[in-house]
Amino acid sequence: VRLGSAQTSAIPHRKSHTQRSGQMNDKPHADDLTHDRTRLPSGVVEQVSPLIRRLISPNPSPFTFTGTCGYIIGKGDVAFIDPGPENDAHVETILSAIAGEKLTHILVTHTHRDHSPAARALKHATGAPIFGCARHIEIAHAPSGRLDASHDLEHIPDHEMKDGETLTGAGFTLTAVHTPGHASNHLCFSLAQENALFSGDHVMAWSTTIVAPPDGVMSDYMASLEKLRARREALYWPGHGAPVSEPQRFLRGLVAHRRLRESAILGAIGAGDRTVAAIVDRVYAGLDEKLKKAAALSTLAHLEDLVARGKIDAGGPATLEANYRPA
Repeated sequence: VRLGSAQTSAIPHRKSHTQRSGQMNDKPHADDLTHDRTRLPSGVVEQVSPLIRRLISPNPSPFTFTGTCGYIIGKGDVAFIDPGPENDAHVETILSAIAGEKLTHILVTHTHRDHSPAARALKHATGAPIFGCARHIEIAHAPSGRLDASHDLEHIPDHEMKDGETLTGAGFTLTAVHTPGHASNHLCFSLAQENALFSGDHVMAWSTTIVAPPDGVMSDYMASLEKLRARREALYWPGHGAPVSEPQRFLRGLVAHRRLRESAILGAIGAGDRTVAAIVDRVYAGLDEKLKKAAALSTLAHLEDLVARGKIDAGGPATLEANYRPA
């Protein structure tokens, strides 16, 4: 099963939660998940911090919001994070934005096709090497089907960054943080000078992230959320939409949201829903039909995790066609 287009970043919520005032502990609570759907324009270079300029690709969609956020780091000798999709006009906009400067590093968070393809054109134009995530390994056989259509299979970095590896540029230091879940090769990048994190599609203020099997794995995604909860960056710059201004609160909300979604799926199965389609219809009641394929894949990610933990039975591997029953 393929998710139509290549852009697989997120399933938008129909409404936002409201923050609780006076939240003082680390216990996950759904009210901590407050979405910021400020619509940011594409094609505009904006200085968003002393070291960061943001430039959004012109690829809006229900899964990418107003487009993929690319980031120019530094001044003079600069790095660029997530050049975006294959789009010659956008690459020209990037080159105009850094005219008179030297591009020393191109970084990529993950190989979904709304993030990495323009890296090659940018490298060709500037000679700058590509750093960051590993290439995507094609998934030839998986019980849940293939989703390689969403991945940039031509992406081959000049230097694959490992978890904890640091890249030093002119006035900036970026450290790779491996955060699998949305994609197995997903990296975030920590900017030491501003105590900030480029969170890619792992954490976004505008929406929760889709976790789509087989490359997306719910248990990995939850572990990566906990990994970020142990860190203390004060601001996240995501792959789509506005920054996450209270990351620890937001992370608590994301954990709570996934636990509630898991409970809802278990409740649907307990009520007699046996297929992914039936579970989606109950759990995502009223969801736009265009988003149901993404919701089905996200539900499948939860089902894979629940089967692995012995919470439900699928009579075999968790797939989109399986019948699910309480264990």
